[in-house]
Amino acid sequence: MCPDGSFRGHLRTNACGANLNREWCTTGDYVAPTLERSPEVYHVLAEMDRVGCDMCMDIHGDETLPYNFLSGSEGLPKWGPRLKMLQDHFTEAFLKASPDFQSKYGYDVDPPMEANLALGSNQVGERFDCLSFTFEMPFKDTVDDPNPVTGWSPERCQRLGASILDAVA
Repeated sequence: MCPDGSFRGHLRTNACGANLNREWCTTGDYVAPTLERSPEVYHVLAEMDRVGCDMCMDIHGDETLPYNFLSGSEGLPKWGPRLKMLQDHFTEAFLKASPDFQSKYGYDVDPPMEANLALGSNQVGERFDCLSFTFEMPFKDTVDDPNPVTGWSPERCQRLGASILDAVA
């Protein structure tokens, strides 16, 4: 989603300086997404509006927490028993599918009705009333199964990605 910013060493912002994970709806500070400020989000969201969305996994890297974890959508206005069940089922299936995934550690859960809808996964979950979350991976390695030689390697990341498909199925 952020090729120009990543190329320049910016993990969260594009060449315009927009944090693409905060560009998914207009806030009190600015209008978003726009073609001028965040064309990446503008076009992705337009296509999602055109075709719909049944599930969204917004994949990120966390610089501080040494775990693979989900940050769910519990604070959404539409959060309720159905979305909770979908998230719980996915979490259980992912725990079975991957030894690198865990659900004990992660970010604090948003209080009810207090999700930031400018965030990608929150906006998608609310807009499409679907299972949507941010999936965080460690930058360096996991505490649960550290590898002193490679750390969190591309190969481990690929295995984790394949296990996501098992959890979705």
